Order: sequence, then structure tokens, then C-alpha cells
Amino acid sequence: MADTPVIALDIPQEDARSAETQAYFDLCQEKLGLVPNVLIAYAFNEGKLRAFTGMYNELMLGASGVSKLEREMIAVTVASVNKCLYCITAHGAAVREMSGDPVMGEEIAINYRVANLPPKQRAMLDFAWKLTETPAKIDAPDRQALRDAGWSDRDIWDIANVAGFFNMTTRVAQATDMRPNTEYFAQAR
Repeated sequence: MADTPVIALDIPQEDARSAETQAYFDLCQEKLGLVPNVLIAYAFNEGKLRAFTGMYNELMLGASGVSKLEREMIAVTVASVNKCLYCITAHGAAVREMSGDPVMGEEIAINYRVANLPPKQRAMLDFAWKLTETPAKIDAPDRQALRDAGWSDRDIWDIANVAGFFNMTTRVAQATDMRPNTEYFAQAR
């Protein structure tokens, strides 16, 4: 996989990365030990990269009643429905690392229903799955099931936004044959 391009499209890169983008990539390298290929893929256009990272950072790192681990669990569940290699691999590694449980990380990637999850997280992933697979069928009882499990309406908004974002990113990753960084495969195992 080392010689595999990041994406299957040949898009010319902008002539030079801005100092801001290079600093962001340097920070990724320092904190993660790599620059995620999704960022490299978006780097052909600084505006698109900033839009992507701005939304990602707000949804995945911003204040929320949905924990960072739970948001990663949503990303993996959405990727599982959509069979997205990039997101299952990258976010599966994050679930394994954040949870300290490689078994749970793999269970969520394959079929979250077999994971030993508390009812609150199960309801969250049921909702994310349905929103991904049959979004037109989401209705009041689905939102009520989340409330009954202990989620606030603000949390429901965040769950829906994280699921929606990863439905977009999985489609872009699949359409461009975006390849995950090889480092993700071995992380937190």
C-alpha cells in the first residue's frame, strides 16, 4: 500500500502550501505521528481543506454531551453501513485507542449490535445506523428513543450532525478511492 496514491484522482495541487496549512500538518505529525491522508487529499485547495477541517474539528473536538469516543463510534458505525475502508480504518483505530478495547473497536466496525454497549450508546448507534441507511424513515419515535436513553435534544442534534458529516465523508472517500494511512491498521491493537 506504500506506493498507492492517496486518492485515485489526479488533481493538481496548489503551487505551495500556506504557512497555516504546513503548521497544521506539522501539528498532526507531532500529535498523531502522521498526516491523515484525508487532509492530504483536501490539500489541493486550501479553501476546501479549511472548510473540511473546520467542520471536522467543531463536530469531533468541540463541546458536546456526546463524548469524543462516542463521536468516533458514530463515525465507525456510519462507515460500517457505507462500507468505507478509509473511515472504518482511521476511526476504528481511534475507537480502539480511546476505549482501550480493541475488541469493542472491531465489533463496532463489523456490527455494533454485537458489542457489549450500555443502552444509551446502543440507542445512539441505532439512530446513526438508521439515519445512514434509511434517513427518510427517521421520525419522532427515533428521537424519543434517544431521549428515553438519556440523550438531550442538543445531544440528538450533535449525533445527527456527526452521522451526517461522516455520510458525506464516506461518500467522498469512496468516490475518490481514498486510501487510509497504513499506520492506522496496527494502532491500538
